[in-house]
Amino acid sequence: MTEHHTFEPLIFPDSKILILGSFPSIKSFQEGFYYAHPRNQFWPILANIFHEKIDTKEQKIALCKKHHIALFDSAKSLLREKGNSSDTNLKNIEVNDFEKLLKEHPSIELIAFTGKKAEQIFNTKYKHLAIKKVLLPSTSPAFASMKFEEKLQRYRAVFQKVLSI
Repeated sequence: MTEHHTFEPLIFPDSKILILGSFPSIKSFQEGFYYAHPRNQFWPILANIFHEKIDTKEQKIALCKKHHIALFDSAKSLLREKGNSSDTNLKNIEVNDFEKLLKEHPSIELIAFTGKKAEQIFNTKYKHLAIKKVLLPSTSPAFASMKFEEKLQRYRAVFQKVLSI
């Protein structure tokens, strides 16, 4: 059965970095928000970089707004095996309209992909877009071959460069 992305991008008029995942996990769908799996390292990485407590959805939104971060996913809809959030399980992918999104949000300076699948999906249709792009390591619990500290350093370097933190 085809699944559709059911929540809007988290984006603000002054967002500078657009962070793209591939598609919401089953847990993210249940919570109605990005990176909701309790073992996903995305929010702990941001909390560490910005030295902020972000336990609630409201705190996460506030952090993104304060630090000019936008969140969305590369895929608009797709097929996947029921109960399996793995990126290797994504098929028949329809890509979100990034030409429109970037036109509506000209403050975006950089697209940061949280894993190879997010980048691959984006590039099937929008590789040609003249915007800086960077591939970051996946924060998914499935990507355990890289230690948290190394992921943290890679994310911090991108935020320091774009946001001058």
